[in-house]
Amino acid sequence: MSADTVCRTELDSENHGELADLVAAMNVAANTTLPNGNKSGDPSAARFSGRKMSLQERGSRIARQPTIETKRVSITDADDCVQLNQYKLKKEIGKGSYGVVKLAYNEDSEQYYAMKVVSKKRVMKQCGFLRRLPPQGSNAAFPLEKLYKEIAILKKLDHHNVVKLVEVLDDPDEDGLHMAFDLMTKGPVMDVPTDDPFTEEQARFYLRDIILGIEYLHYHKIIHRDIKPSNLLLGDDGHVKIADFGVSNEFEGTDALLSSTAGTPAFMAPEMMTQHEQRFSGKALDIWAMGVTLYCFVFGKCPFYEEYIISLHNKIKNEPVEFPETPLITKELKELIERMLDKHPETRITIPEIKLHAWVTESGSDPLPLEEEHCTAVEVTEEEVQNSVKLISSLSAMILVKSMLRKRSFSNPFECLVRRSERSMSAPGGLLTGSWGLLGSSAQLHPSLRKISKEGSRDELEDLYEDDTFTELTD
Repeated sequence: MSADTVCRTELDSENHGELADLVAAMNVAANTTLPNGNKSGDPSAARFSGRKMSLQERGSRIARQPTIETKRVSITDADDCVQLNQYKLKKEIGKGSYGVVKLAYNEDSEQYYAMKVVSKKRVMKQCGFLRRLPPQGSNAAFPLEKLYKEIAILKKLDHHNVVKLVEVLDDPDEDGLHMAFDLMTKGPVMDVPTDDPFTEEQARFYLRDIILGIEYLHYHKIIHRDIKPSNLLLGDDGHVKIADFGVSNEFEGTDALLSSTAGTPAFMAPEMMTQHEQRFSGKALDIWAMGVTLYCFVFGKCPFYEEYIISLHNKIKNEPVEFPETPLITKELKELIERMLDKHPETRITIPEIKLHAWVTESGSDPLPLEEEHCTAVEVTEEEVQNSVKLISSLSAMILVKSMLRKRSFSNPFECLVRRSERSMSAPGGLLTGSWGLLGSSAQLHPSLRKISKEGSRDELEDLYEDDTFTELTD
């Protein structure tokens, strides 16, 4: 299992509710025409059609079912599984900072999903609220209110290149918050580092997906803040979805002016690495991370890496991007990477400019759809925030809790069963000082890469339903 998702630096946890740790992907027919103008197919042997498609074809959307709103929930405990309404909850497929993830079979649709249980107590503790769980709607429960707002937003986001939340169930008197996501079985688009990087054609194919997904998020005034290969998950159609909104920010106006540090160090922009508090463009942060990701696609490694985090920061801030002699890339791709990794955010290339770049469009022969062709407005009302989850009975919730949550250590829930082990993408090599498996022991991370907040490092967490305080890891 990749450790990079738990290798984020968060210096302002109040601004970030870790919510969508789990990733999702729509199951789309193999030959469906998709919004970015490409034909679907196996990503390992993707076919890139030379046919030029009309804007109407490229902008066509696949109809998707809205997030399910369930008013009555029934939970029964069986020997081999837990029945949650139409879901049969089976084996554990992942763990997260706030809960566990179970494989869930929907008997109505005859499809598999991923069901995650989030500990509301853990969310409160991460924000400095200990012991008692305040009721929903109270001023003291603002971390949960932010969680519910994020849920309401995620339920409305509907784009082929962004994760889709299927259903949410909640019990106000108990700790577990249950979220169902479409199941991703193919995992991250790339493991970094790798000796088998993508060809330029493959990299272009995936970058076009990322561009449309990021444009959609920015259109809805959301800054992702943690774009990297492990947060780009492959669907069965060969296209990627942007996942993990745990450190994302909403904004008003034309751009977010951020001052807090969050994300994965090797993918952070240089303007974030200052000793003095200053505000910086949120959109420019996402574009920098996209540039690092594109570099990873074609070279199999990050453009900046060092053994120690301070040295890594210095490299990102002060050293130019170096391009290996092999593989040899075109001058158009090199120029695009350099513009995406411009150390000055005010002159860094923008999403509209990337969409028109010669390398992305193959010199204009394969343009991407216009913003209005794949972006639609989303507004979340206060009523929708309050109704973003459905309630389940306390007794039934306790049955589910006791059946699902028995382990004391929680790691990254993104990885699926096929991803048994990965290396850190926070900074290749030495910044990860231990090993990581899907359900194995937790990695011993370099201190500079551990997720931190106002409460400090909390890699080892107690049982979700115990009231004792956190146990700190020793180095």
